[in-house]
Amino acid sequence: MYVGAALAVELFARLSPSAVAVLRMVGAAAVLLAWRRPARSAWRGPRFGQAVAFGLATALMNVAFYEAIARIPLGTAVAVEFCGPVVVAAVASRRPRDVCAVVLAAVGVLLIVDVRWSGSRTGMLWALAAAALWAVYILLGKRLATAGNGLDDLAVGFVVASVVLSPLLVAGGPSVAAALADPAVLALGLGLGVLSSAVPYVLDQIVLRKVGRARFAILLALLPVTATVVGLIALRQVPGVLEAVGTAAVIVAVALRTRKKGMNRRRRRHPKADHGE
Repeated sequence: MYVGAALAVELFARLSPSAVAVLRMVGAAAVLLAWRRPARSAWRGPRFGQAVAFGLATALMNVAFYEAIARIPLGTAVAVEFCGPVVVAAVASRRPRDVCAVVLAAVGVLLIVDVRWSGSRTGMLWALAAAALWAVYILLGKRLATAGNGLDDLAVGFVVASVVLSPLLVAGGPSVAAALADPAVLALGLGLGVLSSAVPYVLDQIVLRKVGRARFAILLALLPVTATVVGLIALRQVPGVLEAVGTAAVIVAVALRTRKKGMNRRRRRHPKADHGE
């Protein structure tokens, strides 16, 4: 995902943020369509409508996020966007342990990205739109995953979203057309689609099939932690005190959400062990 982000930065010099987001979706759709080859049943009925809704929500989420980071600091945009998963986790939570996990994850992410509430008002609105669409992505993604045809529907949704949003790709006029005629730009777009959309969203479907929406939303908090680790190893960006505290908070939050499930599994395997706990 973060290698894909690096590719996106390279493309910003040639295309608008919205165009890069659509090119990313086109690349992911091409790869998924060639891989999955969805059956005819995936292109009609309620199943098709659900796939289209998911694809459009995902594509618009990417458009909103790219437009946000073109106007406000990346850290601020990430922090605001993460409000979406936090809200999903909070609404779906029932136990005090879950609420604590949500609060810790939110605080941890804010510390990691070192939020700065500055920048353009337009950028903040784009970031809030991305947050809302991320929440929709989780809710619709869970439905696709539990229906049993998540990967095929993913391909269908991405194809339709690419067609619907294609006007954004050419809205820039002749300069955009010239950029799209460059094989290097198309190669970067394909790589961006694979790294930032196809692989991560396929993995999301696998995870969503196994866990609930609230737990999935908490696990997303690992993304900025991963970014911190990648920055340390690949870029030698040593995290500050606040980033280290934030990373620890996120790890504790994930542990709180997963510990209960792990205990339940052990009890199912060894029911007699409950008497000793």
